[in-house]
Amino acid sequence: MPSSVAYRRHSGESCQVVAATSFALTHIFADFGDVPAAQLRDAAFVTGLLIAAASAAGLTAHGAPVVRPLPQDGVLGLYALEGSHIAVHTFPERGLLLLDVLAPSSSGDAHKAVDVFARRIDARLVRTGQQTRG
Repeated sequence: MPSSVAYRRHSGESCQVVAATSFALTHIFADFGDVPAAQLRDAAFVTGLLIAAASAAGLTAHGAPVVRPLPQDGVLGLYALEGSHIAVHTFPERGLLLLDVLAPSSSGDAHKAVDVFARRIDARLVRTGQQTRG
């Protein structure tokens, strides 16, 4: 965000204007549709995607990703990274993978993380969006 932008901070009844910080995060979200259910149930596959995505985007890891099969179906994955994260939720019954990438705008290119998923998942539909945060 530009440093010239001001925001209102609410505290009870009063309102204070504070200057925006120059620190910014890039938040990218992607929906991958019509994905084969077998890929969406494969925790090892999702783990590999998370590691490859973080590496491609130039993000620094603080340990291994946490990837767990869900009780009903699907996989949940979270990779905690320096000042950022990559999260995945899969829904095999719907052929859907949801991806969330949050990274400092100054570090690497968060879009490369999405590209890794796009190249390695057999999805027929990919929708992405981006928001600057911070």
